[in-house]
Amino acid sequence: MVVGSKRSQGRKDGSKVKREEAVGAMEAKGHVWDVIVIGGGATGLGVAVDASARGYKTLLLEQSDFAKATSSRSTKLIHGGVRYLRQGRLSLVSDSLKERGRLVRNAPGLVQPLPFIVPTYHWHEIPYYLAGLKLYDLFAGRWRMDPSRRLNRQATLEQLPNLVSSRLKGGIQYYDAQFDDAQLAMALAETIFRLGGKAVNYAQVRELLKEGSRVDGVIAEDLESGKVSTIRGRAIINATGVFADAIRRLDHSDAPPIMTYSRGSHIVLPASFLSSKAALMVPKTSDGRVLFAIPWQGRLLAGTTDVPTTEASLDPSPSTEEIAYILGHLRDYLRRTPEPHDILSCFAGLRPLVKAGGAGQTSKISRDHSIEVSLSGLITVAGGKWTTYRKMGADTIDRAIETGRLKKRQCVTEKLAISSPGPDGPNRNSNNDDEDEDQPVSSEQPEAERRLHPSLPFSEAEVVSAVRHQMARTVEDVLARRLRALFLDVEASVEIAPKVAAIVAKELGRTDDWAQRQVVQYKRLAGKALPQTAEA
Repeated sequence: MVVGSKRSQGRKDGSKVKREEAVGAMEAKGHVWDVIVIGGGATGLGVAVDASARGYKTLLLEQSDFAKATSSRSTKLIHGGVRYLRQGRLSLVSDSLKERGRLVRNAPGLVQPLPFIVPTYHWHEIPYYLAGLKLYDLFAGRWRMDPSRRLNRQATLEQLPNLVSSRLKGGIQYYDAQFDDAQLAMALAETIFRLGGKAVNYAQVRELLKEGSRVDGVIAEDLESGKVSTIRGRAIINATGVFADAIRRLDHSDAPPIMTYSRGSHIVLPASFLSSKAALMVPKTSDGRVLFAIPWQGRLLAGTTDVPTTEASLDPSPSTEEIAYILGHLRDYLRRTPEPHDILSCFAGLRPLVKAGGAGQTSKISRDHSIEVSLSGLITVAGGKWTTYRKMGADTIDRAIETGRLKKRQCVTEKLAISSPGPDGPNRNSNNDDEDEDQPVSSEQPEAERRLHPSLPFSEAEVVSAVRHQMARTVEDVLARRLRALFLDVEASVEIAPKVAAIVAKELGRTDDWAQRQVVQYKRLAGKALPQTAEA
């Protein structure tokens, strides 16, 4: 049985997250939280879900929007990591495949199996790749999806009609899973609320509080109101991804850095460049990585790169070299080849990698996670990836228990159902029995169901729902993460930005000047998402 699978469990309005409610709890004087989580990306959300599910009083604080940085800029895959199998990282592959299976079961509306095809152009590749992917199936154990199998030349071209056919011998088909990272992030935020926890976006931790030598709280600022709050907690967890070292320095000013960063970039093209329900996997690129071309939300998503970088940033941009790298590898495999002017959007995220002695290329640094407990008791969880976010959360709370900060309670997230974003998001929920304010917008304003733009499948109702029920506070929150318009078609998203700004301003009680500033800021961001303005 899946725990928490009924929407009636926990909060009555479990499909909605209310920022005002969460801020009120954050600012409450005299309250002591069991767990304070700093960071609202995949890792922090996973930690907060685990803590809330065990019954700990949990507060999550995010300096920007949920999944603002790396966690909304992934390759949109929940996978074991084929390249890690080749590198011999068998425990990471095994753990990841188990977590993949759990996510498919626990979040069926958000995570779905997806077939991948590895084209083969030399006879010796067929047994090599088939044996490797059969081993991949074996490591999945009872979580295995459809078994990997060989495809002949005709079957491969039927699945991938735009594939280069010259010298093609056939292909190997295997399965992994696909998701939408920002939507899963919001689903986790909603799950925290459903379980009795609280999560606040745009709440920045300024200082760590200590009683003697022991960290026992934070000072955080609500970036909307400017109000600063003193918040006490038993276990303070640093789950800030690429910003982990900055929080560690709040604990100890000369804490040695443990993080290094790798930029992964992607491009988005019209789906016609693949014309398939299956994904293409390029097994070995010029720098030894794998590259994916994946059907996603009516588009084709291609990536990723692996470029070492020294600067942690919320808004990294793909370089022109990375875009050329992706296009160049696609041209090796597609008969109809994409050009820069075909790109609808491009984006980059920074992988938070934990430094290892003697590590060379970032592509060879493990994606496994590590947990550090400082002398003051600050718990830092670093590294990892979306696929293993649940295990990272469980391991972190287990570690907090080991330190004596929390009473022992068993992890229950292995079978915990994840709330679907709702009620009017991409995974709509039909349970709407609250007051008029929380009714679907379509019942109040039928005209709001009209599309915002002919090239995008979104309505005004979904913008309103993003503000009312999913804590969207800005035009960027709506277009980049709640609706994904920025990632699907940059130019179309810019065209609808003024209309979206007006809706958000009305919902939040903002002025026309605020809405105009939002449009300017969004256009500045959108300018980074097209190849001719991508920064090196």
